[in-house]
Amino acid sequence: MIAKPRRSPLVGAVVCLALVVTGCAQHNVDDRADTSGGGPASASARGDNGNGTYTAPNVPTGPAIFVALNSPYTAYNNRTVQTNQADNTVVLNQVLAAPFVVDGNGAFLLNTDVMESAALTSRDPQVVTYRIKPNVTWSDGAPWDCADFYLAWLAGSGKAVVRGSDGEPILDAKGAQTAYFRPATTRGYRWATGECRDTHTFVETYSAPYADWRRNYIQNAILPAHILERMTGIRDITRLGPKSAPGDLEQAGDFWNSGWLGFAANTMPASGPYRIASSAPAGQTVLVRNERWVGKPGGPSRIVFTSVADRAAVVQALQQHRLDVVAPQADLVLADQLRALSDRGVIFETRGGPNTEHLDLNLARPLLRDAELRAAFAQCVDRNELVEELVRGVNPTAQPQGSLVLAPDETGYEDHYGDKMPADPRQAQLTLERSGWVLGPDGVYSRNGQRLSFTISHDGSPSSSRVVELIRKQCRQAGMEISDGALAVGFDSALAAGRFDVALTTSPLIPHVWSMADRYGSKGAQNYQGYTNPDVDDALGVAETEYDETAQIDALLKADRLVADDLVSLPLFQIPIMWAYRNNIDNVFRHNTDGVTWNANEWQVSPG
Repeated sequence: MIAKPRRSPLVGAVVCLALVVTGCAQHNVDDRADTSGGGPASASARGDNGNGTYTAPNVPTGPAIFVALNSPYTAYNNRTVQTNQADNTVVLNQVLAAPFVVDGNGAFLLNTDVMESAALTSRDPQVVTYRIKPNVTWSDGAPWDCADFYLAWLAGSGKAVVRGSDGEPILDAKGAQTAYFRPATTRGYRWATGECRDTHTFVETYSAPYADWRRNYIQNAILPAHILERMTGIRDITRLGPKSAPGDLEQAGDFWNSGWLGFAANTMPASGPYRIASSAPAGQTVLVRNERWVGKPGGPSRIVFTSVADRAAVVQALQQHRLDVVAPQADLVLADQLRALSDRGVIFETRGGPNTEHLDLNLARPLLRDAELRAAFAQCVDRNELVEELVRGVNPTAQPQGSLVLAPDETGYEDHYGDKMPADPRQAQLTLERSGWVLGPDGVYSRNGQRLSFTISHDGSPSSSRVVELIRKQCRQAGMEISDGALAVGFDSALAAGRFDVALTTSPLIPHVWSMADRYGSKGAQNYQGYTNPDVDDALGVAETEYDETAQIDALLKADRLVADDLVSLPLFQIPIMWAYRNNIDNVFRHNTDGVTWNANEWQVSPG
């Protein structure tokens, strides 16, 4: 899913997670036995060739697998701002091929079933060249080739904008350019110009260095250009550019935006191991093997997706073997219920997820521009109490989050907040008193006639309300009066408009550079706190343009330390993910960003 700030997904300690099914006792992922030959658990792809490439492996033919979704499948084009959602990705992972396979560890592996190469062929200027294998086709027999990459670039770049009679872009009410295509994000694409050198060679030329170029065409980005051409009458999409005739751009944009909703067999072919055989609104979506897939066939004969929102129904369906792989949102109660299925052939597993919960301070508020007050607020928040009450029931090894950019289990992780957030109300009081705050008879500090009172805004979910309730009690001991600003409706718009004092929010840790730059760069698209630090901007600039991964992480950690020093966001905990699966399924592993089906073609299913 495209990264963006989100409300807390926890509901009564509910966690954004996905579940898969097979059976034994609970395991942490790192302790799970490797069924392929012993040793520690691995989230690597079975088709990993060990040299940075991937080839679909031989997997014995198995029976159908039944997978549960949080919400129904809605769109073949999951890249638009209207359709973009995680459950669509879970369905499309095996339907739409990409130049890279991203494994459960986050490693990018060149997909050699469809690609000869994808490489940085120049650094000044930055040029990336994709060489597509000539024998790859869509399930309808049309070639999977450069035109499909070009369409993905054109739609994602945001460069095809509506212009007035003077040739200047027409702006909307918010001052943004009106684009013909409405992608969920233009990051990466907008710095590049795409062109087809020949039928099987697509080239991107960047106006500035961009180290994260491998993310551009993953997550279901490459759609069938020949279908758009057929449905719009455009003869050759590669001859359509950002400044082409408005009528052609409008036709192409309209179809790309809304022509691939739901399911229609004649306009939604597959390029991956599976194709969509059927899909009913709010009903089942069925994948079958793609007979024209160039790689080795997937293991399951069919993959059947069903939307199951009810917690009790998930547990019952697993017990009765009507579901093999389930992906509902879950809470502590559901985690315990899934653990209890260990004697019924269900394995339950858990790990830290890709999202972190944090408090964001609005620097437009004079009260919160006070660095000493921010320090005192950080000192009274007890992150460990939050983790104990809300997270460890799902992931027993969870610890307070100490970084806004890396998860505790990632290489290079440093806790930049441990000394700044000691959970010590008395220390917070001393910090306040040193800066002139005076404790009143009602136990609340004031200074120069101003009461130390502010509101924490949040999405109104039970778990967010519980987080705020705990923090209010913790910091009340330090003489702070904190109000609960629940906004069940309008929370996102309040954030965007800066209508908050402190906001309890959830944001992705992955991808690292995008997430950090969008939220803490001075011009970040989601910097709704009004935060500006030139040194942070410099560090993020290095991270966005540094090709060496170690140097990139070093730059991100520098930015993380600087943001921590300013105490503008207080990380609380990493939201866990969990999954469970029937014990006749091998090689199931939860991917942080693409969901559980990222390697469903590799699942080996035995009778059971």
